[in-house]
Amino acid sequence: MNENKIPLSEYPRPQFKRDSYICLNGYWEYAIRKEDKTPSKFDGQILVPFSPEVEKSGVNKTVLPDDYLFYRLNVELPKDFIKDKVILHFGAVDQIAEVFINDQFVMKHIGGFLPFEMDIKPYLDGNKGTIILRVQDTTNSSYHSSGKQSLKPEGIWYKPQSGIYMPVWLESVKTGYIESIKITPDIDEKVVKISFKSSNKSAKLNLKNQIYAIEADKDNIISIKDMRLWSPEDPYLYEFTISNDVDEVSSYFAMRKVSLMQNEKGMKVIALNNQPYFMKGVLDQGYYQDGLLTPNSDEDYINDINLIKSLGFNVSRKHIKIESLRWYYHCDRLGLLVWQDFVNGCTKYDFWLNQVPLFVRYKINDHRYKKFFRENEEGKREALNEFKETIDLLYNCPCIVYWTIFNEAWGQFDAKEIYQELKLIDPTRIYDHASGWHDQGSSDVKSMHIYKWKVKVPNRFKLKGRAYVCSECGAYILDKRLKEAKKKEGFIYLLFNNKEDFQKEYIRFVNEEIKPCKNKGMSGFIYTQLSDVEEEMNGFVTYDRKEIKVDIPVIKEINESL
Repeated sequence: MNENKIPLSEYPRPQFKRDSYICLNGYWEYAIRKEDKTPSKFDGQILVPFSPEVEKSGVNKTVLPDDYLFYRLNVELPKDFIKDKVILHFGAVDQIAEVFINDQFVMKHIGGFLPFEMDIKPYLDGNKGTIILRVQDTTNSSYHSSGKQSLKPEGIWYKPQSGIYMPVWLESVKTGYIESIKITPDIDEKVVKISFKSSNKSAKLNLKNQIYAIEADKDNIISIKDMRLWSPEDPYLYEFTISNDVDEVSSYFAMRKVSLMQNEKGMKVIALNNQPYFMKGVLDQGYYQDGLLTPNSDEDYINDINLIKSLGFNVSRKHIKIESLRWYYHCDRLGLLVWQDFVNGCTKYDFWLNQVPLFVRYKINDHRYKKFFRENEEGKREALNEFKETIDLLYNCPCIVYWTIFNEAWGQFDAKEIYQELKLIDPTRIYDHASGWHDQGSSDVKSMHIYKWKVKVPNRFKLKGRAYVCSECGAYILDKRLKEAKKKEGFIYLLFNNKEDFQKEYIRFVNEEIKPCKNKGMSGFIYTQLSDVEEEMNGFVTYDRKEIKVDIPVIKEINESL
């Protein structure tokens, strides 16, 4: 394959970059079988990293829960590439993956939304190897995190997809390499704390041509003079390198702080860099018509981010999905705040638990595991571990200011206790323990979804000393196929068939609902949503991203009036 035609071949880890890199995206062999034995003959070729359910992959077949999906790739590595370790990276494989190199089992990974890696050098035959990946995907038939995927897609639930859907790549390193870094800015003390892991304990940090001696496994405190704060209006990044005798990585950080503070009316509000900062966001599900969870190119990420900003928003709520690290990098450098959801599992969508609270506000104690379909202890342990891994993966990203633990009770359990545990791991960000409903009276915000009724600020007693956000609202449908020219009432949403009426309604919504709430202390809102997705037609842009359905200046002007 021509190097220029390899999909998504950009370096996949911009905030921890080294020179060693071989992209393994491209054509692999694939097979779908009912038995777990590696087939002697494969079915054909699949274009990685597109899932087999996606036409673009060249397969266009659905992998069912009782299927085994096999991948095979023969690699011959340049001999001067190979050092002490050859690390194979998978950006994400949905959902249960077993890796074999030259018919030798290497590792098993469970979870369809997080990356994993392994040293494959001990299994290579010199510089050659055959990679076999065996995958199973239960979709939403088990307790594993499945996001918005469903075996019976309709409404807010989307087509299932399986297997590799993020880049696959190799790097090679020497013993004593820099394994990871952790970056914590502190604008109050005007320092940044940088720690790294390595068996080689000493290293040098180069920041703006100034060299600092640093040590592994400790917070190295670097003073930042003439500090330039990061914000959506000025997304300034400090670039640096860490090097030792055998390795060098390049990275970046930003000096920014997110916190709660009390406003002049005595209400808690979200602050950016010690100043109240109103969060104006869109729900961003990261789905693409051609690739579902996988974009066609890096430009798709950039275009979405630029569109959000051009519409006058400053936040993407990344909904029930973890993106490629390149997406967060573009948010960092372009200046877009991110409210990051953890990915939940939802084995059953229950009318009384998940839908009725949209119309009748009530809450259930989430220790009632049977009611929330969370009786399986292994499933709860797996979910909590994934939440922690998500924080570890994305901790260094300046754009992320907010973690959402559970959404609308999907797979919810012990939200109060989980918030308390995770806040100790990452105390630098805002937490939303129960977005929508079944609030357990905990976390940093009171978070509500309001579609059917007018957006209002709850009384202080219900807030319990927390900030208030409307983490989903609006969701007006603009679909030119509708026959009626004026808005009409849907089951939940308002329906329009022309942008003029849609825009009038959006302007009214901001002026009559959001502005009064902002004046009463609301910290932010998330409008649903950025793009159409399958049956959902409530996006500012079509599913294929070919048509922006509104006049950008009109939406931008009213949003900026906030």
